[in-house]
Amino acid sequence: MADFQYTAKNPAGDTVTGVIAAETEATALRVLDERNLFPLQLRDRSSEARQTVARQHIRTRYVGVMYGQLADLIGAGVPLLRALDSLIKSTVNPRLAAVLKEVRAGVADGQSLTEALRGFPEVFPSLHTAMVQAGERASFLEDVLRSLSTFLERLDELRGKVIGAMIYPALLAVVGSLVLTAALLFFVPRFEPLLASTHKPLPTTIIFALSGTLRHYWYLLLLAVGGVGTLVWSGVASESGRRLFEEWRMRVPVAGTALRLLAITRFCRILGTMLANGVPLLQALAISRGATGSRLMADRITDAMENVRGGKPLTEPLRVGGLFPEQILAMLQVAEESNRLDKVLLTIADTVERRTHQQVDQAVRLLEPMILCLVAMAIGFLALGLLLPIFTMASALGRS
Repeated sequence: MADFQYTAKNPAGDTVTGVIAAETEATALRVLDERNLFPLQLRDRSSEARQTVARQHIRTRYVGVMYGQLADLIGAGVPLLRALDSLIKSTVNPRLAAVLKEVRAGVADGQSLTEALRGFPEVFPSLHTAMVQAGERASFLEDVLRSLSTFLERLDELRGKVIGAMIYPALLAVVGSLVLTAALLFFVPRFEPLLASTHKPLPTTIIFALSGTLRHYWYLLLLAVGGVGTLVWSGVASESGRRLFEEWRMRVPVAGTALRLLAITRFCRILGTMLANGVPLLQALAISRGATGSRLMADRITDAMENVRGGKPLTEPLRVGGLFPEQILAMLQVAEESNRLDKVLLTIADTVERRTHQQVDQAVRLLEPMILCLVAMAIGFLALGLLLPIFTMASALGRS
């Protein structure tokens, strides 16, 4: 049942408004006709509410917990509608609770769980709905929901590890930049009158020039930074620019390897999970292609799909470009020949995930001393530029 807000003319010619509860728009129009009202405008308020709810962002962690709880309830023999009612009451995220209410209403109206979830693609992407559909068709929905819960938990754990590892280096960079900027704005100008009549070595000249530029032409610097940022953004916004940026990013030592391994982990875990839950290979490849987060890797997977359609091996197109390590390709080839692709993919995902953690730790361990060294060099250069003229003046006074 949906709520339709109408604006209509009555037999007297007056404009009237109101709300009608009806199953469909045609039913609402029939009710207006029975009331001798001529409709001017008819709007589905329930549909607007659904669209508003669907656009709200919900963290993956809450969705994964919800899948696990739903699997437990279905495994205990609880009917789907009662299970959804229980989840609506127990979910701590109010946005997810609102989405679940709409899903529950769709199921109560006769939709399958897959059809109800597809109404909210921002919360339940195609990866989730394809697996749920396979589970509903083959009567192993509980197993599918548990797999989804585990998958989202591992993905959230990996994402949290990467973000947590980058907090300290980012904090070092921000604090160092603020300290240097404050020194150039407030500390260096105090030395300019004292050293105005002395010979200034090159470091001192550079520091005074930077301080003067920052104090007197800060608006030009902001415009320059904004212009460069706009150019970079427009370049990255284009398809060719995004590909060039990704190619450069993949070649960065240590960090590029970690990003490549992260994309491989996503691909292997998503594809393995879907194959293990009965999703056909071509459909699983199409969904995992868009979930890797890498356009370069998506191109290789697209070529692999064409190979599979033609009855050729999956691994040959993945070898192009050097994105997949040779040992992983060898494992995939053996698994494909032995028809154990789903299990091997999940094993590869676990192994590569451990390697990714190691690469992230290594990248962070290298990044921290690099940032510290850069900040120390900048502060040392600042101190050198200010102290050199003072030492020169003291030496000259000592000789006189």
